[in-house]
Amino acid sequence: MTDHPVLYLVVCAAPPAQRIGELVELLMRDGWTVCVIATPTAATWIDREALAERTGHPVRWTPRTPGEPAVHPEADAVLVAPATFNTVNKWALGINDSVALGILNELLMSGLPILASPYVKQSMTAHPSYAGHVRLLAAAGVEFTETEALRPRTTADDHPWHVVNERLRRHLPAADT
Repeated sequence: MTDHPVLYLVVCAAPPAQRIGELVELLMRDGWTVCVIATPTAATWIDREALAERTGHPVRWTPRTPGEPAVHPEADAVLVAPATFNTVNKWALGINDSVALGILNELLMSGLPILASPYVKQSMTAHPSYAGHVRLLAAAGVEFTETEALRPRTTADDHPWHVVNERLRRHLPAADT
């Protein structure tokens, strides 16, 4: 149980994943309870222990055993950042071969706000399946940032996490006055 809205942050294996702690900090400052779910490769790139300590929830990346209780509260919104070519295509096809994809597929038609911020090479965005899969997911209610949104702007220290953070702010409940 939490007093703050719950955000499922699905992290895929692309370079921004290595700085996902920065995004978690921004999201938590805005009032989100953040629950991190990682793809199997992303789970090896991030500091799962530090994220679990900071968020108060373990990072999910392996399946639960039958009868094992859920470790995350129910989500109020979902963010996929960075969303990779592989994850976008598998998600659109309904492939459930990881915990991250299973959660994305389960929540796709739930009515929850879902924001995806792709980090995909330009050559891969030209692949014939990619644009169609983005359109399919968008038609199912997924909001996408532009593909270049998470590219560093000027220096290695200038990561544009604010793009997704600002887009999520409109899904926060109004503060009680």
